[in-house]
Amino acid sequence: MIIVPVKDGENIDRALKRFKRKFEKTGVVKELRKRQAYIKPSEQHREKIKKAAYIQKLREAEEL
Repeated sequence: MIIVPVKDGENIDRALKRFKRKFEKTGVVKELRKRQAYIKPSEQHREKIKKAAYIQKLREAEEL
């Protein structure tokens, strides 16, 4: 459960923004979208390899 204490005189919009940031960090929405469709383990593995190659390519370009 996410608790966002509102300080005296604090704008409600700012407290709502803090709540949204905390909620995003929990990853609930991301997990929900991920579970909407089944992805075969082989496809997950393939995506993981593609992501690792992409990140490695970015790091190599950053070093140059």
